[in-house]
Amino acid sequence: MTFSSLGLSEDILRAVSERGYIEPTPIQKQAIPAVLSGGDLLAGAQTGTGKTAGFVLPILHRLSDRRIKGPSEGRPPIRALILVPTRELALQVEESIRAYGKYLKLDSMTMIGGVSINPQITRLKSRVDILVATPGRLLDHVSQKTVDLSRIEILVLDEADRMLDMGFIRDIRKILALLPRKRQNLLFSATFSDEIKALAEGLLDHPETIEVARRNATAEKIEHKVHLVDRDKKRPLLAHLVKKHNWHQVLVFTRTKHGANQLAEYLTKNGINSLAIHGNKSQGARTRALSEFKDGSLQVLVATDIAARGIDIADLPHVVNFELPNVPEDYVHRIGRTGRAGQSGEAVSLVCVDELKLLSDIERVIKRKIAQETVPGFEADRNAKPEPIMKAGRQARPRRKPGS
Repeated sequence: MTFSSLGLSEDILRAVSERGYIEPTPIQKQAIPAVLSGGDLLAGAQTGTGKTAGFVLPILHRLSDRRIKGPSEGRPPIRALILVPTRELALQVEESIRAYGKYLKLDSMTMIGGVSINPQITRLKSRVDILVATPGRLLDHVSQKTVDLSRIEILVLDEADRMLDMGFIRDIRKILALLPRKRQNLLFSATFSDEIKALAEGLLDHPETIEVARRNATAEKIEHKVHLVDRDKKRPLLAHLVKKHNWHQVLVFTRTKHGANQLAEYLTKNGINSLAIHGNKSQGARTRALSEFKDGSLQVLVATDIAARGIDIADLPHVVNFELPNVPEDYVHRIGRTGRAGQSGEAVSLVCVDELKLLSDIERVIKRKIAQETVPGFEADRNAKPEPIMKAGRQARPRRKPGS
């Protein structure tokens, strides 16, 4: 099957072809016809499956199809709203909209926190067909009466599971109350938890349901590896691995923002070009770090789980869990950034005695044992006593700050 067989317009197919894509991924094969039909959709797809194009392409087609009647008078309204959990993902999705819609007369914008609201207010005074927003900043605009959502035709909730994890459910409900009742709803989630099912039941009208990977599945071509090491030897071990194997474009996960900063500083002092990305960084700093990482000029990007949402890099070769996540499902999200679209990748975890229980939980979730290796000179002390692990990430759900 090719993209041309899915019923997309020639202008969209031209843009897709220019990006080098010929055959749609499994989620695209199912989602694109479902969205083109105009009905609601509940889609289960892990990160890295091509889900963004799965909804962007048919939305572009529907909004540009002259046979589908749009508004005929007054200033063109916002017709599609895509809600995402993080700023990085918003920028990534809008980049896809611009790339695939380059030959269409449609305009899009991002609405995110961490940057001044005034340029966004100015931008809203001109034409915006597709709005990609984080819930917090969208509600800031709603409170200032600078955005009109009354004529939305298509709503997308992307990475809905993460939005619920981040405590956005109240914000989502407030936003839903502002939308017209008659609209197309598309919900994308990596997992179908009970909370997601409840949200879908209240939001979707007789949806088509598709799921392209079993829950908590990991990409087949990812090589998983665990290095057992003492907690105080993790930093020098990581530096050793990066230098010895000449790794480039290494995405490293820590549990905390402070830990990310410290690790990036350590690696930089040891001759490895590194930056940290997390919620306390300015949006400008986050965007610059991500841009340098994507173009290969930054060797190591150290990230917290939430900040890493939306990092979409083709052929990312290495993901390192400097610390294992407290929630085992997050291991799947983390390593899903490598081994994309049939490419091979490597997921390395540095595990100390404190984390052996977390490792066991992860292996149970992914239904496989992960091979353990010891690096000479970094052997773990088998008699070391475990220490409590500070809870982070999903365990604590802070109240939303304005402009998130």
